[in-house]
Amino acid sequence: MCGIVGYVGSKDAYPILLGGLSVLEYRGYDSAGIALVNGKGLEIHKDKGKVDHLRSITHDVAGRGCTTGIAHTRWATHGAPSKHNAHPHTDQHDRIALVHNGIIENYSLLKEKMLKEGIKFRSETDTEVLAQLIGKYYEKDLAAAVRRALLEVDGTFGIAVIAHDRPGVLIGARRGSPLVVGVAEGELFLASDASAVVAHTKDVIYLKDNNLIELTPEGFDTTTLDNKKISPEIHTIEWSVDALAKGGFDHFMLKEIFEQPETIYNAMRGRLLVSEGVARLDGLNLVLPELRGIRRLVLVACGTSWHAALVGEYMIEEIAGIPVEVEYASEFRYRNPIIEPDTLIFVISQSGETADTLAALREASYKGATVLGICNVVGSSIARETHGGVYLHAGPEIGVASTKAFTSQLTVLALLTLLLGRMRRISNSDGIAVAKALEAIPKQVRKILRQNDTIREIAKIYAKHNNFLYLGRSYNFPVALEGALKLKEISYVHAEGYPAAEMKHGPIALIDQDMPSVVLAIKDSIYDKVISNIQEVKARGGSVIAVATEGDREIEKHARHVIYIPKIIPMLSPLLSVIPLQLLAYHIAAQRGCEIDQPRNLAKSVTVE
Repeated sequence: MCGIVGYVGSKDAYPILLGGLSVLEYRGYDSAGIALVNGKGLEIHKDKGKVDHLRSITHDVAGRGCTTGIAHTRWATHGAPSKHNAHPHTDQHDRIALVHNGIIENYSLLKEKMLKEGIKFRSETDTEVLAQLIGKYYEKDLAAAVRRALLEVDGTFGIAVIAHDRPGVLIGARRGSPLVVGVAEGELFLASDASAVVAHTKDVIYLKDNNLIELTPEGFDTTTLDNKKISPEIHTIEWSVDALAKGGFDHFMLKEIFEQPETIYNAMRGRLLVSEGVARLDGLNLVLPELRGIRRLVLVACGTSWHAALVGEYMIEEIAGIPVEVEYASEFRYRNPIIEPDTLIFVISQSGETADTLAALREASYKGATVLGICNVVGSSIARETHGGVYLHAGPEIGVASTKAFTSQLTVLALLTLLLGRMRRISNSDGIAVAKALEAIPKQVRKILRQNDTIREIAKIYAKHNNFLYLGRSYNFPVALEGALKLKEISYVHAEGYPAAEMKHGPIALIDQDMPSVVLAIKDSIYDKVISNIQEVKARGGSVIAVATEGDREIEKHARHVIYIPKIIPMLSPLLSVIPLQLLAYHIAAQRGCEIDQPRNLAKSVTVE
C-alpha cells in the first residue's frame, strides 16, 4: 500500500530515496516525504501530493552529501491527506524520524498515556504515536529504543527509523507489512517492495514478521523483537529493472495487458506436459498424497484474485469432481469456518501480502488445515507461511488494476485442475486435449490483442456513459464480474457484473439507452440462453457489446458491436474472453482522461483492513 525507501552507505541518499519513491508510485498514495541525517540533525521535507511535488520543494537538497535517510509515500488511513499527517513523523524533540506502513491498533491508548506525560502531538496519525514512543525511549541505542517501543504496540507495521545523532544507522522492523533489504558492497537499502532497490542490487533479504534489522555501511544485524540473533537468507531477484519501464506504452496497464502472451506462457512453462496430458506443480510435491484424498477445496482471495478463484471453482468441480467453495478472505477470517481433515485451503494473492488473505491463511493454519498459496511475489508472507504453493512468474505488476496477474492465476488454476482431474477423474486422452488447448492460449491472446485499435474505437462510442452492465454465464460469469471491476477501478464508471439469467431479477429495471450491456456470448452449451438474455436487453432499448466466438455471425444480428475471440474449450474461455474487457476498460478510462495506473483511492497491495 504505502511506499517505504531507506538508504545507508557512502553515496548521496537524496537521489536514491526520490528514485525509489518514483518506482513505488504505482502502489497508490496521497502524500510524500523524506528525512535525512545532515550532520546537524534531521532534515525533513513532506507535503500532500505527488513525488514530483516533493522533488520540486527539495531540489536544493541534492548534492549535500547526506548518506543516511528514509522516504515515504502515504495512503491515508488515520487522518486526511495533509502536510502534518504526511510521513516521516518525528518525536517531539525531533531526535528520531520514522516512516510506517500498517495500522497501530492501540494507538489511542498509547497516545492518551503520553499526553498525560506531557508529550505533544502534531498530527492525527497512528504513526506519530509510534514515533513519539520510540523517541521517549531513545538514548544512544536506536535499535533498543525501537525494540522496546514495538513490544508495546498492537497491530501491523513495516517501519524505517533514523536518529539525528546516528548517521550511518538505519533500523527496519516488520509485522504484517512487507520489508525487503537490498544488500550491496558498502551500502544497504530498505524498501517495502523489491522494485525500489532492483536498480541498485539484486541481492535481497525478505524480512520476516517480528524481525528487526540494524543497517550500517559495514553490514547488517538481524534479531527478533525479543533480541534473539537471526541469520537471514539472501535471495536473488529474477527480473531486471527493465521490467519497471513502460517500454513505449502510454501506461503500465496497457503494457501489462500486452505482456499476457508471455506471462501466461511463463505460468505454464515447465509445468505442462502436453504429450502426457498432465501438469507438474513442484511446489505442491509435499502435499501430493493429500491432493489425492481431499474431499473439499476452499479458495480464499480478495478482489480480482477472488474472481480468478470463482473460475477455478467451475474448472475444478467440472474436471476433477471435487466440491469447491470460494470465500472472501475478509469474511473468512472473521467467522468460524468448518475445516474438516480432508479439506484443503488455497489462498490466492498477487502480492502475497494482502492483509485479509494473510489473516485467513493464519486462521486456517491455526485450525489445522493444510494451506497452499498462489502468488506472484517470491519471498512474500503468503509464500513463506503456506505449506506449499505455486508462483505465477508474471514479473512485477505495476498497474494498480490487475491484468496479467489475473490471467496467470487462471493459468495456474487450470494447471491445478488438470493435475487433480488426471489424479481422480479424466482419461489420458481428455488430459491431452486440455493440455493442447492450454498450450495454444498465448498465441490466441496475441490474436485478440491485434484488435486493440477496433476496441479503442468502440470505447470512444461508449466513453461518456456512466453506467454499464456486464453479463456472463457459467465460466464467463466471473469474467463479467472482473470486466465490471476493471471499468470501475480505472474509469470511475459505475458497472455491475451479473449472471446473465439473473439480470431479469432486478437489474433489468435499470436498462435503457443510456446503460450499455457488455455480454460474454461464447459458443458453448448455454449459448442460446445468452442470446435470449441479449434480446431482453435490446427490447428495453439497451445497446449490446458482445464478446463472441470466431465464426459466429448469428451474434451480429443481436449486438451493436462484436469483439471476437478464437475458439477454445469452455474451461479455458475466461483466459481469452477477459482480454477484450481489459482493453475496453483501459480505452474508456483513457478517453475520460483518468489516471489509469494510479486510480484514486486505490492501492496495489492492500496491507490494511
